[in-house]
Amino acid sequence: MLSTLALACSAALLAQQPSKVLTAADYARAEKFMSYNTAPLVFGTGVRATWITGTDRFWYRVTRENGSEFILIDPAKGARAPAFDHAKLAAALSTAANQRYEPHKLPFQVITLAADGSVVSFDAAGKGWKCTLADYKCTVDATAAAGERGGRGGRAGRGGGRGGAGSNPAQSPNKMFTAFVRNSNLWLRDASGKETQLTNDGVKDFGYATDNAGWRKSDRAIVLWSPDSKKIATFQQDQRNVGEMYLVNTQIGHPKLEAWNVSLPGDDVVTTIQRVVIDIDSKKVTRLKIEPDQHRSTLCDDIVCRGSEWADVQWSPDSTELAFVSTSRDHKQERLREANAATGEVREVNEESVGTQYESGDGKANWQVLYGSNEYMWCSERTGWGTFISATGKPARSRARSRRAIGSCARRCMWMTGSAKSGSSAPAARKAIPTSATYIR
Repeated sequence: MLSTLALACSAALLAQQPSKVLTAADYARAEKFMSYNTAPLVFGTGVRATWITGTDRFWYRVTRENGSEFILIDPAKGARAPAFDHAKLAAALSTAANQRYEPHKLPFQVITLAADGSVVSFDAAGKGWKCTLADYKCTVDATAAAGERGGRGGRAGRGGGRGGAGSNPAQSPNKMFTAFVRNSNLWLRDASGKETQLTNDGVKDFGYATDNAGWRKSDRAIVLWSPDSKKIATFQQDQRNVGEMYLVNTQIGHPKLEAWNVSLPGDDVVTTIQRVVIDIDSKKVTRLKIEPDQHRSTLCDDIVCRGSEWADVQWSPDSTELAFVSTSRDHKQERLREANAATGEVREVNEESVGTQYESGDGKANWQVLYGSNEYMWCSERTGWGTFISATGKPARSRARSRRAIGSCARRCMWMTGSAKSGSSAPAARKAIPTSATYIR
């Protein structure tokens, strides 16, 4: 009885105490710890290597105290230098765009460097630009579709996908064509502006090259061009009978209601993709001879994850074979496959099952078919670590236990990232590679 009375008295006293009133200053103090306020206080992180096509060099963008900087790395020489003269480029772009830009606060996060290092391309001020680095003159790039390379804050700025960020995935390698979606079908636009329809059976909720993950979507085409610019690998995304989620855009006046197809846990009908290869000359659509794949990748619940390009797809250099990975709905099973682009026949290359969830890398899919030597590299989790294996299933020469992203170069080498606290020993990646390696600070 006494204990009950004591508890009742305590509750009454607590109820009588005035609750704290939060002020605008309290909210402002809490907001200081939000990521958009704390991230600018940490420098030199988030490095995403982007290999320059046809070379063994790569670039990356890194934050500094005064802004950001683009760095060019030559692993063979162990050389590290700015990708270009930031002050000269800022001055040249300011003159061409009639707008003032600062050297370390340039209005783009992604670039495309020519193999010979003579030209840098990027998107800024709503246009595509090309700047020659011999004389630092910038002109509008009429062949580029602005926004595809990823401007300030663009999704293309974080790497990922075959080929790396810094390119326009919808544009053909020969720069003659750009793929786009119209009324659920895939179209081409050539350099003269002429448009050609490639598919005809795309309909609402069953369209080609659709970019819709359920929680994020855009109007751009998700494709991967063959190296010879004659074929397009893409898919027909099946969202028919998938449940809808409703979003209301609150604004002054009447709100806007949107309905998105979203697959939820437990749903019997979920979004799938039917992989196809399209010959742009004949307009022939070759459907790969497999069951529809889940709308998944080895990196996330989308097929475009932390980059601007379609993940887990790779063309052979001669444009006759297409390698890809099929991911199960629960991310516990991965199947590396290879398709004949002409017939649609598919053969199994490698399969891995895990008890939890498989993830191939950090920002980049860590597998690659080495067509020149009839091998493949794969990041396996069978040992509980991320271990790179060769085509035979034996540990690769690097035997590197790492979950960090790798980049591959043309001459049988691997580049790996590692991290260490300031003042401590070199990153583990340097010690984990018993074969020849170059460590670049």
